[in-house]
Formats: sequence, structure tokens, C-alpha cells
Amino acid sequence: MPLDILPSVCPHDCPSTCALEVERLDTHKIGRVRGAADQDYTAGVVCAKVARYAERHNHPDRLTVPLLRIGPKGQGKSAYKPISWDEALDRVAEKFIEAEDRLGAETVWPYFYAGTMGLVQRDGIQRLRHAKRYSGQLSTICVMLSDTGWVAGVGEKRGVDAREIAQSDLVVVWGGNPVSTQVNVMTHITRARKDRGAPLVVVDPYRTPTALTADIHLMPRPGTDGALACAVMHELFRQGFADRAYLERYTDCPGELEAHLKSRPPEWAAAITGVPADQIRSFAELYGRTKRSFIRVGYGFSRSRNGSANLHAVSCLPAITGAWRYPGGGALYSNAGFYGLDKTMIEGLDVRDPKVRILDMSRIGPVLTGDKQDLGDGPPVTAMLIQNTNPMVVCPEGLKVREGFMREDLFVCVHEQFMTETAAMADVVLPATTFLEHDDIYLAGGHTYLQVARKVVEPLAETKTNHFVISQLAKRLGAEHPGFHMTEWELIDQMLKASNKPSADELANMRWHDCARSFEEGHFLDGFPQPGGRFRFKPDWKGMGPWHKGMPELPDHPHLIEEATAEHPFRMVAAPARTFLNSTFTETPGSKQREVRPTALLHPTDCERLGLAEGDRVRLGNRRGSVVIHAKPFDGLQPGVVIVEGIWPNAAFEEGQGINALIGADPGPPKGGACFHDSAVWVRPA
Repeated sequence: MPLDILPSVCPHDCPSTCALEVERLDTHKIGRVRGAADQDYTAGVVCAKVARYAERHNHPDRLTVPLLRIGPKGQGKSAYKPISWDEALDRVAEKFIEAEDRLGAETVWPYFYAGTMGLVQRDGIQRLRHAKRYSGQLSTICVMLSDTGWVAGVGEKRGVDAREIAQSDLVVVWGGNPVSTQVNVMTHITRARKDRGAPLVVVDPYRTPTALTADIHLMPRPGTDGALACAVMHELFRQGFADRAYLERYTDCPGELEAHLKSRPPEWAAAITGVPADQIRSFAELYGRTKRSFIRVGYGFSRSRNGSANLHAVSCLPAITGAWRYPGGGALYSNAGFYGLDKTMIEGLDVRDPKVRILDMSRIGPVLTGDKQDLGDGPPVTAMLIQNTNPMVVCPEGLKVREGFMREDLFVCVHEQFMTETAAMADVVLPATTFLEHDDIYLAGGHTYLQVARKVVEPLAETKTNHFVISQLAKRLGAEHPGFHMTEWELIDQMLKASNKPSADELANMRWHDCARSFEEGHFLDGFPQPGGRFRFKPDWKGMGPWHKGMPELPDHPHLIEEATAEHPFRMVAAPARTFLNSTFTETPGSKQREVRPTALLHPTDCERLGLAEGDRVRLGNRRGSVVIHAKPFDGLQPGVVIVEGIWPNAAFEEGQGINALIGADPGPPKGGACFHDSAVWVRPA
């Protein structure tokens, strides 16, 4: 019997947004998941996590009915009893109305992120927020720092089409690990290496799986990429690789930049980064003499207090050499900013009140523990609806997050697929569909395709879509907006028509719609989207955000990171593990078997000094807290650096608290952002 194979789109928080082919086994179950071979970006490839998605979708522990908590917070399923959907939604609405009557609408805080990247199921919660004037959300937890750094120079969140990597003579992956987190990039890099002999250079603080495949691996200390980029720029000017004509036509202040960089030679950068000066000089020469050089900028920049400044410095490189002129030349951070979609109906932007306060999602711990820096003159948060995220595990200052959720005066409704640690803190838990059980539309950061996906199978048991929950709550809360009365498909179709795109049905028949810009526009040969059409070496940091103090006027190494000290001599990076994606895949047996347990990677000299052997228990700590973890000697990083790959649930750690207990929730400059790769810690035998 032939397999029943249906099209879909990967919904996960990844730039690849892969076109999928899914085996449907019956009304509810799926088999294998493959990449669509006939889409030239996905090219038949998906990551191992999504290839095993049946482990998650068909998992026996998925939530199937609404639940009411009757036991202690944090206990899990045994603390809940099943209730009907009507009872669950009525109770949530009643609690929200009570909270609003007592303290005003801003006491309610809808909270969401990227458990799905589908625009209807992810962003519809905004429509409820705006219609009810509930507290807003500053979405800082993922890419705020890197977005800001890219836009500071380039002007918009777009760059060269990733498919051009195959035409490059040099590929630089800086601040990313695509072998683990965006495997499709490697498909196009492999083509450039095979067909053109293009070297691959990886810049990363440790020897990742991507760095293992590289011809050259530059390994700076965490948070020092800006110093490395400045020294490379110094050499580009010194060795005569600067494209003077390009600089004069397309950039704002090349002479001022060149003068500034005279005091930033490789020796200066070596002292900051730990990368030998001769390696910096050699890389600069390679980059300078290769016109078709492509820098694939990663999201690692968005995890450091220096992230915006560092990414801006790296984005200056192709402007100096004029690499933007050439096929396969230039850079790409993300193309998510060029689709031009009108999301007014989906998000309820037409009823948004700009006077409503906005709370920083990365500071959920301080927010829920009453920090006046966040709450201002407004009320405490006493009611929450949470979709698409697991803040108990993924947010900074994990101890404060736990303290906040333990408040007895805080009512929480969580809409989830599993009994996550956040769901276990909820008063009401609602069972959610997976992406294969609902309709949605997806844009991408890593490529240029707009894609829709109809559901592949029927929703399991009593699971419901995000859109259903939002619309049903709106009815009970008296929230008015046309979007609450439309189906998912109608919302998709309305947005596409308002955006001058093909209709929902047309797009479904096409499978994907390529929104790629022309070569001239994609390479900014018609000018950068900045004043005067010029790339900005001198950004307007002050105009970009309130925390701009200390940002450098020109590319530099600002002293913003959490520096190592005698008390906290290690710099810690909490990087993503290869088979986890945020906390989404931590329930799947395949991922857990491959990752084994939380581990701290330490340089052998540090292990020897501390008397540690592989498998020994160590305690990592700082002023925020401490965790116990197992040590592993690893020579693929610099001494004084510790890498903890994750993100593991808190329960996977010996004392029930995960690595984010050590991460600060202070906003990264200039616009905010969580700094997961920027913590100073001490390390001791446990």
C-alpha cells in the first residue's frame, strides 16, 4: 500500500522554516518527516530533531483534556483533575475579569513566544491583548540584541539570499552553529566547497559541530567578537583590501572609521579575544582578497550584552571590501524583515492602545516578584495566559521566575502540549494541538519563501488550537474584534490579500511563494535602507533604545559583558544542544538518549587545576544562585570558559534548578535582550 504523504511546514524557532513531507499513518498518527526535495532551500534536508517529530506528536504523555489544579503548584499531573472545556474557559474568563475589576486591565499579562512560528497560532494572542488593553510584551528573549545590531548598520532585517552561498568563494559562519541549529545552511555551504573550493571559516567561542567541519576555526573568548572584527577591519585597510570607491559611494564615514581603527591592530584584539594575532592577520588577508565572500551571521550575537555592538562590527566587513557587489558576496543575518505582511487583523493592531504599559518578557522573574523597575506605577501582574513558551525553564534568573510563579495571588492559565514545568505551575491547563493538527502560515529568516500549511491529521482527543482558545476567551471577556469571528484560513487569506500576495488557496496549491528581491536590491546596490542610502559605521544607538549608554560611536569592544573576576573567574556560555531546541524536544526519548545529562565542558588545564576528572560533579555559581552538574574535559575552548549545552529542564539537574538560575535578566543594550551566553561564574568540585 502506498504511503499517505502530505505537505507541511516546520513551525519551530529556526530560520530554516523547512518545507516538509509528512507520512500520515492514520487519522491522528504520523510516521517519518522529511524535507521537501523540490524546494531549493530545504533541498530534501531536515534536522534530526524534526525528522523524529513522530516521537513528540505521537507521545503518550501529551495533554488530552483540560485540567484544574487541586494540589500544590509544581507537583505535576497528580495535582490536577480533568474538567470540561466550557468549565475551563469560564473559569479563566472569570479570574481575568475579577483581576481587572480589582486592579485594572494591566494586571493581566498574556505571555507567549515561539513554540510555533505560525503567524496565526503564535500572534493571535496579541489580538486579545490589544482588544482588552492588557499589559504589552516586549519580546526580547531571542533576537532583540542581534536584530538591533544588524539594523544599526544595514537599516533593515534583510540581506543576501542564502541560496547564493553556493556561488561564494569563501563562507564565514560567525556566531552560529548550523550543523546543530540550522542544518540547511550546511547544504549550501557544501555546494560552495565542492563546486568552487570555497574555504569555510567558523568564528565561535568553542569547537561546535560546525567548527569541526571548518577549514579555519577562530575561537575568541565569549563576547569579544567586536574586537576581532575591528582588528580584521584594521588589516583590511592596512593591507589595501578596502574598496575605496564602494566606501565613498555606499557608507557614511569611511575616513573616520579608518582613523579610529589604526589603534585596533591584531595584537590589541589578541589580548582581548585570546585569538593569536597571526591568525587574525591571516584571516583578514583571506577575507580581503576574496571578493565573493559570504558572512552567515548567527543568532549567537543575541546572547551577549555586547551582542548588538559585536554584530554591527561584523556587518561592517563586507562594506569595507565591497563584497556586496558580487554574486555570492555580502552577508545574511535574516530575511524575516522583507515580507511586507499586514498583520493588522491577526494581531488586532487597529485596536492597540500605545499608552498601555509594556513588560519585558525576559524579565518575567523580576516582573512577577514585583520589581518596580518593570511595573512602574502600574499594578502587579495577577493573571496570565501563557502560550507557546515554557518560562519556568527558558527564562533568565530562574530562581526569581520560580518565586514569582509560586505566588498564591497569581492566577495562571497555560495552553500546552505537555505538562511542562510552567504548566505544572498553572491553575488551569488547556491541551494544545501540534503544528500538524492546525492550519497556519509561515515566513522565514533563512530563506525567502512564504508558506502555508493545512493540518495533516485531526487534533488528538480534546486538544484545541491557540486560535480557538483566544476566540473563545474573547467571547467570554467581551473583547470585540472581527478576527475573533474568523477561521484560521480566513485570517490567513485576509492577511495575504491585504499584503498583495497570492490568496491562501493559491499559496497552498503553489506550496510556497518566493518573495526574493532582485540582485540589486538584495545586495543593496540601490542603496541601504538608511538616511542617504548609506551603510552606517556610526549608528544612532541612542535612537534605537533606552539602554544605549556605553555603546561605541564606531565599531569597537565596549566593556559591557559580565567580565571574569577573581571571585567569578569563568565566563559561561549556555549554548543550545544539538538535539534540543529551546525546551521543545526535551520530552522526546531520542533527544534525551543522545544528550544523556547536563554537562559542563571545561578546558583540561582548568580541570587539572580544580582536580576534576570526566564525570565528576561540579558546582557552578554566582551571585544569582548555583547548580550541580557533571564535568567533562574539552580542549575545544579557551581556559577560563565553561560551556553548558541545553536547554535541559530544571528537573534534569540534581537540585531541581537549571542553568538559567545563573543568567542575569538585566536588559542588554541598547534595546533590551536576554544574555544567555554572558555570565561570570565560579566552578568548584561538588
